[in-house]
Amino acid sequence: MAEDRDDSQERTEDATDKRQQDAREKGQISRSRELNTMAVLMGSATILFMFGQTMIQSLINIMRDGFVIERERLFSQETLVRELFNATGDMMAGLAPFLIGVTLIAMLAPLAVGGWLFSAEAVKPKLEKLDPIAGSKRIFGVNSLMELLKALAKFTVIIGVLVILLWYRTDDLLRMGRGGLNPSLVNAANFMLWSFMIISSATILIAVVDVPFQFWHHKRQLKMTKQEVRDEMKDTEGKPEVKSHIRAMQKELANRRMMDDVPNADVIVTNPTHYAVALAYDRDGAGAPRVIAKGKDIVAARIRSVGAQHGIVLFSSPLLARALFHTTKIGHEIPEGLYVAVAQVLAYVYQLQASRSRRDPGTPQPPRDLPIPDDMRYD
Repeated sequence: MAEDRDDSQERTEDATDKRQQDAREKGQISRSRELNTMAVLMGSATILFMFGQTMIQSLINIMRDGFVIERERLFSQETLVRELFNATGDMMAGLAPFLIGVTLIAMLAPLAVGGWLFSAEAVKPKLEKLDPIAGSKRIFGVNSLMELLKALAKFTVIIGVLVILLWYRTDDLLRMGRGGLNPSLVNAANFMLWSFMIISSATILIAVVDVPFQFWHHKRQLKMTKQEVRDEMKDTEGKPEVKSHIRAMQKELANRRMMDDVPNADVIVTNPTHYAVALAYDRDGAGAPRVIAKGKDIVAARIRSVGAQHGIVLFSSPLLARALFHTTKIGHEIPEGLYVAVAQVLAYVYQLQASRSRRDPGTPQPPRDLPIPDDMRYD
């Protein structure tokens, strides 16, 4: 995917989530082969330290049993086949800890960088891979140069460690030639095992350098141009007219939910025609009145219509309606500057409701000249 992009613009933008997901589906992830190699070598050396003596003894037993077969049984084909199967089974049983351990390490090592990935896209045949020009670019490109430098670095580190090891262990190697067979074999086995462990440890340095490089290189490969980011945003979110339609639908759904709350209002403050704000107050609670619906023009008319259908008091106050509309959000409490004005309106509403229920004879008078702070006046 990264190879097919247009390089006419500079890639300065980090890859988006969609770009990273698409790359992963195509098998492009950060992967460190050096880390996997180090894990397998170190794991192998550790397993040999733990089970090496048992495996060697198992192989010795197999060889000993193979050389002590009776002469008569050597001329029997069935016996030889049975002995071969038995020796193979014993050998597999003896090597099982090493084989199982190395297999598990090889399977688990990729989890450290990139994780497991099974991508059919990565193995799909592509004709462009047969292009000799593109192939030559890959062979002589920056990636190939980095791989060559890494190979030279690995070779240098491992050869350097091996030379130092042989230099310091020269006397031990010479003493092996002057000793008996059994002690020399034991010493040689120990020397080879420790040498394998030390050389394997040298790969840690290579992995420590390679892992950050692979992360950096993968991130650099997925970088995008500004135009690619804009095109992807357009493809992801749709064309402007589609987005406008989606926003209109979202607004319509929000208005429907808001209208469902209008019957719970205590009062609807109106302009009286352009604005409408529905307020609800919990007399048993400690909070201030809340705005449960608000709107202008057509939405205001719908709020007034729903309120009238449910017997909600419509209170006309242009200054207060505009102040509430411009300074509040739906679901939030009214600002402190409007406490007194709203309190007077609610007191009037409660008196009116009591009068209508004949608990309080007489018709209350609506409040006039409501106190609206100067910074909340929207004339």
